[in-house]
Amino acid sequence: MDNELQRRRLLKALPLTAAGLVLAAADTSAQQLRVEAGKILVAYYSRTGNTAVIARQIRRAMDATLFEIKTETPYPEDYQATVEQARRETQSQYLPPLGHFVADIDGYDMVYLGMPIWGMTAPPVIRSFLRAHDLSGKAVIPFITHGGYGLGNCMDVLHAHMPSADLHPAFSMEADQERRTLDKVSDWLTEK
Repeated sequence: MDNELQRRRLLKALPLTAAGLVLAAADTSAQQLRVEAGKILVAYYSRTGNTAVIARQIRRAMDATLFEIKTETPYPEDYQATVEQARRETQSQYLPPLGHFVADIDGYDMVYLGMPIWGMTAPPVIRSFLRAHDLSGKAVIPFITHGGYGLGNCMDVLHAHMPSADLHPAFSMEADQERRTLDKVSDWLTEK
């Protein structure tokens, strides 16, 4: 079967976003990207739920294990307080302690790694996750949400924290509903 026919079947078989993730991750067929069931991990951090939606879709499409990355102490619910805390953590290179860890990271061959972009970089919690989990030799496929400014230096950060992993190109998507909503409400309140 030729690659174009395989690609068309893949696009029909998978939901659109998951298909985009697979195709953006590499120029190979889904059969080449897919590994044994149970050998794929979807690890993600999501403060507002945008990245979580993508993570759950990948889990379903790839028959993978889902792992939510959490800090020992959750980030504030308030958007501005989180932005400020993340800025301070990034500047000081602070790595927040994780709430839990992947039990058997060695059991996975492929890791879809999900995160939002905070301040034009990977959030400190992702750096903590990468410090705590050795992804050497694993295929790592990032999926990233951002507020419209793109990936910033996120890929450089990922390369630096996992130099021995097989890092694939990232799938990225603008998902800034919280910031946009806050701005609209603030504008509306100012007009009153």
